[in-house]
Amino acid sequence: MQESETLTEWPSDGADEERPAGSREKGLNRALNILEFLHANQRAIGIGDLAKGLNAPRSTTYTLVRELVEAGLLEMAGDGNRVYFGKKLYLYGMAYMRGNDLLRRGRQEVDTLSRETGETSELCMLQSGRYTIVHSSPGTRPFRISSATGLQIPLPWTASGRLLLAGLDRGGIEAMVTRDDLVLPDGRKLELDDFIDDIARARITGYCVTSGLVDAYTKCLAAPVFSAPGKVEATMCLVVPIDTSEERTGELLGLLRERAARLSIS
Repeated sequence: MQESETLTEWPSDGADEERPAGSREKGLNRALNILEFLHANQRAIGIGDLAKGLNAPRSTTYTLVRELVEAGLLEMAGDGNRVYFGKKLYLYGMAYMRGNDLLRRGRQEVDTLSRETGETSELCMLQSGRYTIVHSSPGTRPFRISSATGLQIPLPWTASGRLLLAGLDRGGIEAMVTRDDLVLPDGRKLELDDFIDDIARARITGYCVTSGLVDAYTKCLAAPVFSAPGKVEATMCLVVPIDTSEERTGELLGLLRERAARLSIS
């Protein structure tokens, strides 16, 4: 099958017929893997590259993509042979936001905090073992800090990661962190014991500040949002230039912790 084939030319393999429960479950898992792969890559992907990246049979990948496109969950992009998220997923996401009280209020707090401070503000959660930005509001500085909703980053690279793991014991933390996660973008390697010590300190202090981890120009301030006593559901963050003074950092931390507490369920 050539990469130039269009969606309407893909052959049917009987996927619409009744399938055994085990086959349907495998098909569902593969469909979810497609969505996860697209989310991780943050761009439209060719069908052949999608099959290769998932180490999945090409014919099965074509069939699943066709079904997801027909359902409106995916859409064809570019030359008609690349695929990305569809409008229906956007509508589902909007419905989720309206139905999720924390996310709805959190977006408002993040936007307000960014306006008041002029700094980039974020609401972050744990998703698929990664720190995930679920809402971001840019600051007013001419120098813009890279921050995008949906971005996923290894937990050890972030201040939020140290708070999101604060309720876990050592075994639980080790299960969430791979060796690659401990290697920073500039090649430096964090020690797992040091990371676990950072988590313990963040749990005690109720906030976390990291400098120069994701890049050499910024530091991140994070405060926990609790869904129950002792259970960190999310974090509110400020991403500021690394040369921000200690006095200014302290002011921002106080404001950040106040807003995060307002979101928390006491």
